[in-house]
Amino acid sequence: MGCMVSQLASKFAFFPPSPPTYQLKKRDDGKLTVVSTACPIPHGDDNNSLDVLLVDTKHGNKIVAFYLKNPYARLTLLYSHGNAADLGQLYDLFVQLKVNLRVNLMGYDYSGYGASTGKPSESSTYADIEAIYECLETEYGVSQEDVILYGQSVGSGPTLHLAAKLPRLRGVVLHSGILSGLRVLCHVKFSFCFDIYKNINKIKKVKCPVLVIHGTEDDVVNWLHGNRLWKMARESYEPLWIKGGGHCNLELYPDYIRHLCKFIQEMEKMTTEKRLKKIRQSLNSQSMSNACCSLRTCCTMKCCCRCKLPKCSSCSCINFSLSLNCPDCCRNPISCIKCCRLPKFANCFGSSTCCTKCSRPSCCCCCLPKCSLPCCYPKCGRPSCCMNCFCWQCFMGKHNGRNGKQRG
Repeated sequence: MGCMVSQLASKFAFFPPSPPTYQLKKRDDGKLTVVSTACPIPHGDDNNSLDVLLVDTKHGNKIVAFYLKNPYARLTLLYSHGNAADLGQLYDLFVQLKVNLRVNLMGYDYSGYGASTGKPSESSTYADIEAIYECLETEYGVSQEDVILYGQSVGSGPTLHLAAKLPRLRGVVLHSGILSGLRVLCHVKFSFCFDIYKNINKIKKVKCPVLVIHGTEDDVVNWLHGNRLWKMARESYEPLWIKGGGHCNLELYPDYIRHLCKFIQEMEKMTTEKRLKKIRQSLNSQSMSNACCSLRTCCTMKCCCRCKLPKCSSCSCINFSLSLNCPDCCRNPISCIKCCRLPKFANCFGSSTCCTKCSRPSCCCCCLPKCSLPCCYPKCGRPSCCMNCFCWQCFMGKHNGRNGKQRG
């Protein structure tokens, strides 16, 4: 039942231009050229910066793609267009983006759009973008570190589908993106099995910077969709909310190309080395916080230090006002107040009070198995990181420390 409803939703979601605004023709040398009724598109002889491709997908469809080359480009933009458009209508926009953003641009028609074969559906658009990305890798040698995915409206679905699978992408642009297909029609708080393009779930898996562009007066996809996608992204870039912008006219506003240029320039400066360094730093900080909360003990006594939580939240603390410094536990020593469980005092008396491996008293409250600090009282073997030990000799005042006789 869910699959039938999903197919029905797909019929209402896709509106390819009919008839298509362009046709493909073969030249004498076997290469493809385009004849468009929407706008003049140069032939291969007139402009060597345009490649017209026919790419096979895993669903058995052949989809049309335009690859526009910029000799000064460092990055490649993979453009997934909106619902009621095809490549013939978008060629002028592609040229402007290629020149102004100084990028190579790959645009494609979904199955059933333009001169692409097959029927449009959610799953077919996923197969389409995967085939185009594979073509970028094999035919043009473009790695994912040099790719920025661009999704407009319905195109945000396949864009986030691919972005969630590629951890080293340079960036993602969501232009009038949707949270899900059903959420465009009505306000629902839950995801249903028959819903399509569940971007609300996939945006959390994207590991690269995400730029969200949305018009405040969008009457097709409400601005709240873009706002929530921006808030849910793991690495959100400064969004562009175009005041008064609708659903299909954001390219006409000067802020659109200006903000996109800023984003592309920052993505160019962000080299792969910097990205990996940032990922390593986040992993190290996470591992350090986990290490501080998984403390070891050398005896029956446990230290409950928390680097970020100075107060104990889980251990059974007694009302004891001793202050304990644990420099082995954290880089910056913190004080643990009322944060220790006292063992049976019988273990702290007698000749077996000190640990034979680290010379720590068995009643010491040390956090780590290795004690790197010097001992304050060499004769009783108390390390400086522990609290007042309960050795009977110290209580009786029979041990001499560095500053003379110690009182118990």
